[in-house]
Amino acid sequence: MTTTRHRVAARMIAAVGALSLLAACSGNGGGGSGGDASSYPDQNITIVVPFSAGGPTDTVTRMIAEPMAAKLGGKIVVQNVEGAGGTVGAGEVSQADPDGYTVLMHHIGMSTAPALYKNLDYKPLEDFKMVGLVTEVPMTVVARKDFAPATLQDLVAHVKANADKVTLANAGIGAASHLCGLLFQTAAGVKLQEVPYQGTGPALTDLVGGQVDFMCDQTTNTSGQIAAGKVKAYAVTTPERVKSLPDLPTTAEAGLSQLQVSVWHGLYVPADTPDEIIQKLSEALKVALADQGVIDQMAKLGTAPVPAEDATPQAHRAKLEEQLGTWAKIIADAGVTVS
Repeated sequence: MTTTRHRVAARMIAAVGALSLLAACSGNGGGGSGGDASSYPDQNITIVVPFSAGGPTDTVTRMIAEPMAAKLGGKIVVQNVEGAGGTVGAGEVSQADPDGYTVLMHHIGMSTAPALYKNLDYKPLEDFKMVGLVTEVPMTVVARKDFAPATLQDLVAHVKANADKVTLANAGIGAASHLCGLLFQTAAGVKLQEVPYQGTGPALTDLVGGQVDFMCDQTTNTSGQIAAGKVKAYAVTTPERVKSLPDLPTTAEAGLSQLQVSVWHGLYVPADTPDEIIQKLSEALKVALADQGVIDQMAKLGTAPVPAEDATPQAHRAKLEEQLGTWAKIIADAGVTVS
């Protein structure tokens, strides 16, 4: 039977020619060394993104892949394995060989999946080890540019009066946009018609095209569309304004203080991965997050790398533990589950 590791490897080989996101350093790209930390890495490393290409998590991953690879002295391929709110890709990585050659980039969805999915086939704290946090991305409330409400308070009044007509897009159950949408509905005291997509990219494309009314999405995905005037922006979902969008009020300033959420990202490996390999990955992550090019790219998209002390397995695990508890209550109160 074909193993998960083999499936991931097959995807990686097929993707090499098309992706070219290979930081060509000193690795030989050849045969594996298993979990031997002394020679790690001596083949390509795959970072699995459990969401569609072009989405926010994919964007962040591609920013850090090249400087990480340069530090490791190897090559990194970014591979998208989307489906079921990120649980398909995460499930595959949880079953991959624990040798450091299959890494997962996931966001806040790692902390929400156990509460959302009744039959989740992995346990975040037991089936993974954490490498380090990467960034916390603010979210924005945006609408098609010709949507009638002018302010966030206008939006709340409008959706309450037209709950059976307004469409709220998201990137699928468990995606960050879905979670933010749940919080919006709770804060506004309304239940809306949700339109799930297979990824944030297609959801935002339809929003720009006017096929849906509004959505929550990360600044890494919306900043360019907001600046270009292709969508109407109401607020950013963090306590402070975003430097790249200085005129966009916070949800608190706009009258909906209950809607506050940011989307944190982190790197994971299968649970039995040797600590020496995890340490190498964590050190490479710190180097990538200190890279001026990465800092500049993130700033343009309304976010920033986490401090070096948060790009560690310890800080990452503490964040995950805290968020698992927080979201379990929110999701239970919303009454949302997936079989």
